Amino acid sequence: MACNVTQKLIEQHLLEGKMKAGEEIALKIDQTLTQDATGTLVMLEFEAMGLPKVKTEISAQYVDHNLLQNDFKNADDHIFLRSACKKFGVWFSPPGNGVSHPLHMEYFGKPGKTLLGSDSHSCAAGSMGMLAMGAGGLEVAMAMAGKPFYVKMPQIWGIRLSGELPDWVSAKDIILEMLRRFDVAGGVGRIIEYYGPGLEQLSAMDRHVIANMGAELGATTTVFPADEAVKTFLKDQQRAGDWTEILADKDAEYDIQDEINLSELQPLIALPGSPGNVVPVAEVAGEEIYQAMIGSSANPGLRDFIIPSMIAKDHRIHDRVSLDINPTSRQILETLSTSGYLSHLIRSGARIHQSGCNGCIGMGQAPATDKISLRTVPRNFPGRSGTKEDKVYLCSPETAIVSAIRGEICDPRTMDMDYPEYIKPEAMPVNKQMLHKPSVNSNESRLEKGPNIKPLPEFNELSFSLEAPVLLKTGDNISTDEILPAGSRVLPFRSNIPEISKFTFYQLDSSFYSRALNHKKNGFIIIAGSNYGQGSSREHAALAPRYLGLKAVIAKSFARIHFQNLANFGILPLLFNNPSDYNKNEQGDVIVIDNLHAALTDGKTLKVHNYTKRTDFNVKHNLSPRQAEMILQGSLINVVKNEQKAVA
Repeated sequence: MACNVTQKLIEQHLLEGKMKAGEEIALKIDQTLTQDATGTLVMLEFEAMGLPKVKTEISAQYVDHNLLQNDFKNADDHIFLRSACKKFGVWFSPPGNGVSHPLHMEYFGKPGKTLLGSDSHSCAAGSMGMLAMGAGGLEVAMAMAGKPFYVKMPQIWGIRLSGELPDWVSAKDIILEMLRRFDVAGGVGRIIEYYGPGLEQLSAMDRHVIANMGAELGATTTVFPADEAVKTFLKDQQRAGDWTEILADKDAEYDIQDEINLSELQPLIALPGSPGNVVPVAEVAGEEIYQAMIGSSANPGLRDFIIPSMIAKDHRIHDRVSLDINPTSRQILETLSTSGYLSHLIRSGARIHQSGCNGCIGMGQAPATDKISLRTVPRNFPGRSGTKEDKVYLCSPETAIVSAIRGEICDPRTMDMDYPEYIKPEAMPVNKQMLHKPSVNSNESRLEKGPNIKPLPEFNELSFSLEAPVLLKTGDNISTDEILPAGSRVLPFRSNIPEISKFTFYQLDSSFYSRALNHKKNGFIIIAGSNYGQGSSREHAALAPRYLGLKAVIAKSFARIHFQNLANFGILPLLFNNPSDYNKNEQGDVIVIDNLHAALTDGKTLKVHNYTKRTDFNVKHNLSPRQAEMILQGSLINVVKNEQKAVA
């Protein structure tokens, strides 16, 4: 049977289940990726398993998020991560070396391999013919231990690219067009596979831009073929021997199909509040801006800096605008420096920052009050930038630099110059000296834990019945940034659950933590709208509410990764049978659910009683038997511990 690229990748790694949409499958994981905002917990979880060394082909830990060292916490955790890598056999990329996703492509990405990362944008590696997915940290720790990764088989969504990109339109506009058409939940339950003649003009790093923001569509992952563009990329990285051609068969079919004619695209921009709120740049042109930021995992390629540099040459950034340049890897920074492109940006007035995530994750570079910030980052969820009432727009590097010069949102096609021709430098430096190999004598290494690293909380098994108040009712598309914020104030506590829990739902309700403490003993419930838990894979957004007493979330629908994270930590994710019942339950209502064990083991439907309103309604769960067992035992960690006891 003719197969597409996704089917070939899954078939080669399938351990359990069938490739039937909606059925749970188990996959062999070849590589793992962790970053410091989530990796500290991953390393603590791996330590708890008692294994001496990782069992993957490659596991790599990158320090790219928590780079600000305002006090001891981040610095201490960097030391802890380095010691964990030495002990467990993991590659270590220190602070300042760059953003995890482009670095992993440069160093380790290999066509035909699977990658599981504790960062939702790990799907970016699909740009080079990999099956790369984001997941909660606990699942990544399990993969490092050699365990399969379980996921419901997605539908495969084929997107045929035809035509050629016009001048001043680039890869960011392709993924923004996808978000304009399908919004932030359009890819839920799907793997997106791009194919067609339009691929020929997209480099591997252009494809990275598109694959990276597949996470913003809610997709399980994005897949591109491993063709000549990938071969060229690996050759540039002095890894030509790692290339394997992986193409869709001639008569390959897809569960769903759409097409984008690249020739018809125009510069696009996502308005504040959601990556799916996309309009043509021309519709909002003329709005004054205060900041423009170029560089993130969503626009990490050399081209994404050289084109703005060529545009900025002989121009001065508007005196009202801060142009922030975040090189995404040390290699790119070195190339920009030796080729002269960095000097164009510096002379234009740009501020050059260290290689890392920086403002994308709210780690500095927060915009001013009520001022517009244009960014080439993947997300603009409310408050993610570090400014609560922010005005962050998502756009291409071309739109960002032209707008920075003009001082207002500007359609780059109106720039009075020819569109620069990108010519890749002939000799790009490949410097791996800052990447630390796993220690040969890892058994002799010890973990170095600073005072901010606290033990993981222990959770009890599920009770037979639940009577608890609705402590919070949310709307649709609540992101993990709104459940548990990031930023320089919060993320230093990523390895200290009691402290980080104080920021739970802070963006939505500053009183939530104090109210939760009053119900910690007996627990509470959250009612949510559609696509609850979209965005980052951070398991803190499940772990911190669980620590405070969250027992169940009743929602219209869940984002994939967060749904699994809830199950991982023993929180019951339930779905309204009738979505209209969402409107009949309010914050403060007391909810009663009986016969929980029977419903999880023998059925899918549960009867719920609203004690306050004296009404009943039905909910269901879409848990597999494996996921149900996690909740019954209180967490996936408890499942692993009990299995080890049984073997002993």
